Amino acid sequence: MASLTHRTAGLVQRRTEAIRTAAAEKERESGAEEDELRRAEEEDDDKGDSKETRLTLMEEVLLLGLKDREGYTSFWNDCISSGLRGCMLVELALRGRLQLEACGVRRKSLLSRKVICKSDAPTGDVLLDEALKHIKDTQPLETVQSWIELLSGETWNPLKLHYQLRNVRERLAKNLVEKGVLTTEKQNFLLFDMTTHPLTNSSIKQRLVKKVQDSVLEKWVNDPHRMDKRVLALILLAHSSDVLENAFAPLQDEQYDLGMKRVHALLELEPEKESAKPSANELMWAVVAAFTK
Repeated sequence: MASLTHRTAGLVQRRTEAIRTAAAEKERESGAEEDELRRAEEEDDDKGDSKETRLTLMEEVLLLGLKDREGYTSFWNDCISSGLRGCMLVELALRGRLQLEACGVRRKSLLSRKVICKSDAPTGDVLLDEALKHIKDTQPLETVQSWIELLSGETWNPLKLHYQLRNVRERLAKNLVEKGVLTTEKQNFLLFDMTTHPLTNSSIKQRLVKKVQDSVLEKWVNDPHRMDKRVLALILLAHSSDVLENAFAPLQDEQYDLGMKRVHALLELEPEKESAKPSANELMWAVVAAFTK
């Protein structure tokens, strides 16, 4: 009887130790994930000349679309609104806040997989944090395509209109004013006055344009997975927002043709295949698929 009690006690002790070990491993994994996220953000913070001139994907796309002297985007551009919402999703994914749900045994397509909140840690950007809160608090989960439409306000469901992020271009322009890239003016257009944001720091925009140009010319690697993820996302999202042409306009004809040829090579990639490759950001390719479907 004493032997049975001893064996039972030993079994309970081993189970307790196993549970503690599993809990410790889970805590270490969680800590490692947080450290990785923090390192990624620190590395991102180190890019650029200073904190004031680091731009988000949304700000870069808007800056490419703004007319330098006039300070507003083309009135004929009806793509930039949804393009900027796509930028938000990709920015949050690159910062480790969002990801796609697991594809499961029966592999789902990118556009049928739901967006899930991986981390709700604040990003320091009001627009990003607002979008992140919507995604975190929403049940049932939504797809990438749905979130682009909801954040843009392009939904027929009146119960979901509160998801719309309003005055996005104006708010992004104000961010760029605070970073010393743009200024604020009032212009009269006969029937109405409009707030505009002309360029004041041309060196920052020139650096942005050169980055885009070099990525498909001087620094072309002929493999999207060897490209910097942010630069690749910038090219694809700038095209979806119909502002990429502005970055190539200053080029000579030969360089322009070569650059556009390589951009088209990127646009012809199949998001489903690219997202399945090692180290690919699935959510970024899902956004690309949403714009190219």
